Amino acid sequence: MRLIKNIKLKLIIVSILAVSMAFGGSSLTAHQPVAAVGHEWLTAAAARSDVPVSAAPVIISGKQDIVKSYSINEINRYLSQMDSTDIAATVKLFRAIELVKSRYVGETATDTLMSGAVKGMVNSLGDPYSLYMDPKMYKEFTIGTKGSFGGVGIILGVKDQLLTVVAPIEGTPGEQAGILSGDRIVKVDGRDTKDMALDEAVNLIRGPEGSEVTLTISRAGQDLRDFTLVRSNIQLKTVDGKMMESDIGYIRLSMFNENTGDDLFKKLQELEGQGMKAVILDLRNNPGGLLEESVKVANNFVPKGPVVSVVAKDGSRQTFSSNLETPKFPLVVLVNGGSASASEIVAGAVQDTGAGKLIGTKTFGKGSVQTLLPLGGDSAIKLTIAKYFTPRDRSINGVGIEPDIIVEMPDFKENGKDLQLEKAIEVLKGN
Repeated sequence: MRLIKNIKLKLIIVSILAVSMAFGGSSLTAHQPVAAVGHEWLTAAAARSDVPVSAAPVIISGKQDIVKSYSINEINRYLSQMDSTDIAATVKLFRAIELVKSRYVGETATDTLMSGAVKGMVNSLGDPYSLYMDPKMYKEFTIGTKGSFGGVGIILGVKDQLLTVVAPIEGTPGEQAGILSGDRIVKVDGRDTKDMALDEAVNLIRGPEGSEVTLTISRAGQDLRDFTLVRSNIQLKTVDGKMMESDIGYIRLSMFNENTGDDLFKKLQELEGQGMKAVILDLRNNPGGLLEESVKVANNFVPKGPVVSVVAKDGSRQTFSSNLETPKFPLVVLVNGGSASASEIVAGAVQDTGAGKLIGTKTFGKGSVQTLLPLGGDSAIKLTIAKYFTPRDRSINGVGIEPDIIVEMPDFKENGKDLQLEKAIEVLKGN
């Protein structure tokens, strides 16, 4: 009897390993953005498996593992890493699934039960940027990397445990309705967002193009206010620019998607051809995006050396660097509370290397890195796997970056004046 139990336990563990290796057998290889609203923001990475596939796949109860075929050596390695506590916990999970399937009065599906277990697992981390994505959410998640997505055009985060607008995207229903960076969303279509998971809020705000969603907003010093927005297809043009007075070029980055670095380079060339001698880089209300693109952007302004370092749980460090020999232009970077993640990577590198001055208000403080881990069956988890550090080894997560010159900006520009932009021009004229 004991032999039968041991064999059964080993088969259960092998089953568990098939699942755990789908989580753990991946590594950071390429960067993709985390979705916008739906995006919860910063960097995600495509995952790959380095696990060799045996010519003879593992067979469990007469069926090939539906996740992937793994070598016997790999399974033995994972078994050797599990202690008695791990084994007891994983057996408890499968026992719970067995009990629900055999005793629950209604119909059940193993896939549904496992999805619920994985979602609960990730939610238990208490990290607003880690989440489980079912097939529908996983599909929506990738849309923002390609230049367009459906929604209302606001980027969401969690600050002080409250659902917070990181930034509205320019030209979208959210911005046009007057939603501001720092607004707290307390209800979505009447549903209280207290204790609501970030991904759940994202799903509520998303919907068919042309449909309406009502957001109840809390704004400092004001009564609660309802904003009814019509969902639309959001087209992302991330780079814009023009010449200003005194040979100063102005470039606005609204996000960091897969084309931002190349588009910025083209815009710099265009403005340089028009006589640009100094540049203002506007990152206000830019919620971030691809880490890879932030490094490309910094490479146009930051001298040769580190731009950002990503430090994982085990202390391993990956440093991304600029190869720019000599910066061409005097530089001012505009930032505010809506400047997050990839924006803060660029701003931090500029400040730490002395490549330019930061003007505006303190940034959002989003300094963690997420990786996207496909699970099979068109689902995935997005997991916080590292923090990033500026060239001077500063972590800005939860802290933000204080600009070199603080210029507060009222919610509504006085007489159409942009006080932060005016200060930037003044500083560059003085160079």
